[in-house]
Amino acid sequence: MSLSEITDRIHNCERRVGREVGSTRLIAVSKVQPDERVETVLREGHRLFGENKVQEAAGKWPAFRERYDGVEVHLLGPLQTNKAKQAMALFEAIHSLDRPKLARVLARLAQELGQCPDLFIQVNTGEEAQKAGVIPAGADAFIAECRGLDLPIVGLMCIPPADEEPSLHFALLRKIAERNGVAGLSMGMSSDYERAVAMGASHVRVGSAIFGAREYAAHQP
Repeated sequence: MSLSEITDRIHNCERRVGREVGSTRLIAVSKVQPDERVETVLREGHRLFGENKVQEAAGKWPAFRERYDGVEVHLLGPLQTNKAKQAMALFEAIHSLDRPKLARVLARLAQELGQCPDLFIQVNTGEEAQKAGVIPAGADAFIAECRGLDLPIVGLMCIPPADEEPSLHFALLRKIAERNGVAGLSMGMSSDYERAVAMGASHVRVGSAIFGAREYAAHQP
């Protein structure tokens, strides 16, 4: 499916549910994608991308930023505290703030650097042991803790369980966001982004539907 087709689907969904057309931002998830595929999307005019690893982004995006104006890159994957300073220099937003220790490190670095990327708190809506994120019952307290550290909390993020209806998790994330006065909702991927748009997503994260299947074996270190 082409980038323009996905964009049209998002806009059509916005129209159907009465949202402003263009109010959902499409993050093209470029992790483990060959540079030539990423550059094709850049040439089409798209400027918002998502990466899962700090190291991969550091090796890819500085050169692209030199050639293309207006590029914005968001970190979608888990962030280790020892990579936090590098991440703050690389990304315009981090979608995976998931624990108090990381919040404290980001707050300290923000004071030192005088700036901080936009932050999304990751909520483990399915309470899955193998996934990062604060559980729903702890979300209100963690949001308050992060705000107390003067962190720029702009949204919440979730990755629903693969075997459950994603709309239930999108609704839960939206409920948590609404009661805490958080505007952003980073939710929805290649298989369910239209449902996420219908549920109010501010950002959808689409990779394989734009770039094609990832070639992990050829690009893993």
